[in-house]
Amino acid sequence: MFNSSQFNPKYFLLTGLPGLEALYPWFIVPFCSIYLVALVGNSLVLAVIRKNTTLHQPMYLFLAMLAFAELGVSASTLPTVLGIFLFGASEICFEACLLQMFSIHCFSIMESGVLLAMSVDRFVAIYNPLRYTAILTRPRIAATGAALGLKSVMLMFPLPFLLKRLPFCGHNVLSHSYCLHSDLIQLPCGDTRPNSILGLCIVTSTFGLDSLLIILSYVLILYTVLGITSGEGRCKALNTCVSHMCAVLVYYVPMISVALVHRFMKHTAPALRLLLANIYLLVPPVLNPIIYSVKTKQIRQGLIQLFLPRK
Repeated sequence: MFNSSQFNPKYFLLTGLPGLEALYPWFIVPFCSIYLVALVGNSLVLAVIRKNTTLHQPMYLFLAMLAFAELGVSASTLPTVLGIFLFGASEICFEACLLQMFSIHCFSIMESGVLLAMSVDRFVAIYNPLRYTAILTRPRIAATGAALGLKSVMLMFPLPFLLKRLPFCGHNVLSHSYCLHSDLIQLPCGDTRPNSILGLCIVTSTFGLDSLLIILSYVLILYTVLGITSGEGRCKALNTCVSHMCAVLVYYVPMISVALVHRFMKHTAPALRLLLANIYLLVPPVLNPIIYSVKTKQIRQGLIQLFLPRK
């Protein structure tokens, strides 16, 4: 028999960058800047698309979904990450930790799904440009966004309850500056196999499947582009995919890097592994608004009009 304290610890202890505590003041400005750019950048993208009716097209509506998901990821990690580096606050109560875990994973799954939807959008635009807007209508795009959000919530819904049923036996030290499911299931002293199996199924059916379908989309795009007779037409078609390809690389390369480091470089300094984990969650929301602002003329013009409206 386990008592209630063994089942539900009052709080968890989060980890910043082990061994670098004396340097935390130097991390304050970079981390605050990263969050500021992520929150402001994605908010501006949403504001530009909302204000300009000419941007109410499939490509930009999917971009708005991506910005929303990245705002969610940034807002989910911000309280604990800045709490550690600004105030040295490493404690988080049990329920708040489960809520943060749920929120981070939900928005991450949504982000991956939106990137897949954007790759399909690019394929349709290149394969059948004349019927592009007829195929990707606003109701279909809205239904896609709702389905992605519902899928994220439904997949993650059981995990907090599965964790609450487990005895933790006094173990409450996490290895990140935010709560992740892969981190939390290392602590209980009970049977975590259901959690591990469900977690693996979620990762495989979302990030794994999404990445394979994105690759398939680009194989089809490349096949379609090679069928275009003029070199100028090929370049123009591929150029419409550059921003999305950058977004995919920015999202998946850090994720794969973190996985490889944890799998093959277990003796690497913990601070390096944790820094890579922070990069995986913090870099995409920072870079994607910049990429789309630089590479997409319509977004760039919308930003100019937002700050310098015509009289």
